[in-house]
Amino acid sequence: MIKSMTGFASLTREDEARSIGVTVRTVNHRYLDVQCRTPGTLADLEARLRARVQERVARGRVDLAVSLQLRRAPAMDVEVNEALVDALGEAMQRARERGVVSGLLTPGDLLRVPQALTFREVEQDDEAERAEVAALVDGAVGDALAELDAMRTREGDYLRDDLESRREALGVLIDRIGGEAAAGEQAFRARLQARVSEMAGELRLEPDAVAQEVVRLVARSDISEEIVRFRGHLEHWRALADASEPCGRKLDFLLQEMNREINTIGSKAEGGGLVELVVTAKAELEKMREQVQNVE
Repeated sequence: MIKSMTGFASLTREDEARSIGVTVRTVNHRYLDVQCRTPGTLADLEARLRARVQERVARGRVDLAVSLQLRRAPAMDVEVNEALVDALGEAMQRARERGVVSGLLTPGDLLRVPQALTFREVEQDDEAERAEVAALVDGAVGDALAELDAMRTREGDYLRDDLESRREALGVLIDRIGGEAAAGEQAFRARLQARVSEMAGELRLEPDAVAQEVVRLVARSDISEEIVRFRGHLEHWRALADASEPCGRKLDFLLQEMNREINTIGSKAEGGGLVELVVTAKAELEKMREQVQNVE
C-alpha cells in the first residue's frame, strides 16, 4: 500500500467536567520516531499512547500532543500560620492597651497580612476519576490517529497515481530501449562482418574463429538480461503497491536496482538513439525516487 508519511489531525473532546485536546502531525523520517507531549497527570499513559501510534504508523516522525483541562472546581485547603497570627495578636493587644487601635483582629485583617494564610489545592486521589480520564484520552487519541490515517491514505492515493503513471512510462521506455538495442546489435554485427570481409583479402583468417569472435563481441553489447530484470522490477513494484502493508523502503530499494540496470544498459548497448532513451529513463527514476521519500 502506498501511504503518505505526512499528515495532520486535531480534535477536542469536551464534557461538563473536562476538556481534552489532541494534535498529531507526521513528517518524513527514515524510521518511526514518536514524540509525545502530555500533562504530568497523564504521564502514566505515555506508553499506551505510543503503542496506539505504532498501531497506525509504520514509518515517519510523529508528534503527538495531548492537553487536559478540568472544569470541576478544585478542592482547597487553607493553612494558618499560627506563630505569625499569635505574634500579630500580641502586637495588636499592645497597640490597644496604648490606645492606638481598637477592636479585634478580623479575618479580613489576616487576608491582608502576607504569609498569614496559605491556600493549597488538594490533590484528589480518585482512582475511578483517573481511569475515566485515561479512557477518554485513549479514545480521543484513537480518533485523532484515525483522522490522520485517512488523510495520509488520501495523500497516498495521489502519490500512487503519479508513481503508477511513471512506472507505465518506464515500461514504454524499456520496450523502446529493447527495440533500439536490437537494431543497434544488428547494425554492429553488420559492421563487424563488413570489416572482416575487408580484412579477409589481406589476412589469412579462419572462418570459424572469426565467427566466434564476432559472436563474442556482439554478446558483450547484449542487454536482454538487464531488460528482463528491469521488467521484473516493474511488476514487483505493482505487487508492492497493491499489497496491504507499507512498502516505502522496498520501493526505494527497487528504484536503486532499476537505476543499476539502466546504468548497465547505457554502458553496454549499441544504438544511436539509446543515449536519449537512457537519459530519459534516469530522469523518470529520479522523479520517482523523490516521490518515494514520502511513502510510508
